[in-house]
Amino acid sequence: MSEQTEQTENGVVIVGAGMAGVQTAVALREQGWTGPVTLLGAEPHQPYDRPPLSKALLLGKAEDSAFDVDFEGLGIELRLGVEVTGLRAADRELDTEAGPVPYGVLVLATGAEPLTLPGAEGVPGVHLLRTLDDAARLRPVLAQSPATVVVGAGWIGAEFATAAREAGCAVTVVEAADRVLAGALPAEVAAPMAAWYEEIGAALLTSAQVASVESGRVLLADGRELPAGAVVVGIGARPATRWLAGSGVELGPDGSVTADAFLRTSLPGVYAVGDCASFPSGRYGARLLVHHWDNALQGPRVVAANILAGGPAQTYDPVPYFWSEQFGRFVQYAGHHAAADTLLWRGDPGESAWTVCWLRAGSLVAVLAVGRPRDLAQARRLIETGTLVDPAKLADPSTPVKSAAA
Repeated sequence: MSEQTEQTENGVVIVGAGMAGVQTAVALREQGWTGPVTLLGAEPHQPYDRPPLSKALLLGKAEDSAFDVDFEGLGIELRLGVEVTGLRAADRELDTEAGPVPYGVLVLATGAEPLTLPGAEGVPGVHLLRTLDDAARLRPVLAQSPATVVVGAGWIGAEFATAAREAGCAVTVVEAADRVLAGALPAEVAAPMAAWYEEIGAALLTSAQVASVESGRVLLADGRELPAGAVVVGIGARPATRWLAGSGVELGPDGSVTADAFLRTSLPGVYAVGDCASFPSGRYGARLLVHHWDNALQGPRVVAANILAGGPAQTYDPVPYFWSEQFGRFVQYAGHHAAADTLLWRGDPGESAWTVCWLRAGSLVAVLAVGRPRDLAQARRLIETGTLVDPAKLADPSTPVKSAAA
């Protein structure tokens, strides 16, 4: 059997029924793929969107966030509650608890899994927030307004602290680093965000190491004891790729599938997209691992196009984008600031709305906008085009960002 015939007969199998997997299946149909498409999901639920988990679903303001996709009408075979345990590339087969699944083309879209707090696994009252079931377990707990300890002052920790305060909980946020968002933003940019915790009545403890978690309390390394009717761990995530060990799929030190510029893996006929995959960015001269919703929305279109083309038709080199709703603020970020040589403020970080811009060699490479969505939208376009900007105009919050183009 030729490879082309095998691809058509066994079709495309997508592992992972989150945003990246669902969008890949939909994009294949939209772009004209007529062969079989099978979507394998480890969870038993209809595929759903994750951002509402830390907001509307958690607070009981929504019942679910299922994707509005007619899988049957699109001819997408949806197999739920099927956990994939291995990949045998020589046989073009996946191992699952329900038996082997052959594939012609394989797309890895398994997302990321939350990091756990060592020693806290199995302790009553300790929660992660990654799945619909996690949110379902946590919602009735919050409804009782217990004293809540959030471990981690990153994006998800901030969102959860906001929701818990809205639910009436006393909240203490514990962060091992000396500041909030230590892994995401420079100290001077993150500094004003620390005040947001106090604004909503949440206690923030930085440079605080968790020594142990027991039922009803959290013990810190310095001897402090925090009462905790609930503990939520939000210390980051890693690509959900452990099942690929020994498969021949190249993984990076961070556990991500090492995809190329066309989102192909090291194995023929195998692609990777979304939170589980890193990709080389020509725009930024670095390999990026982007754990955000927009990446899981944009990448599938490129994967689908390249599967249909049978070769490297499109490169994937987006301007990364994400948003976070926290402390009554809408925070947006676009770009990648690691190699920037200039940082500019637009507005006063003590006010409710402000923006930070990063430049490299005179061009805008990243932007963080707090309550200024127009700044974000205009800056994103300038980043995409690599346009040179006038720093003086860019730093003036009364001047539209688009008018700063040199």
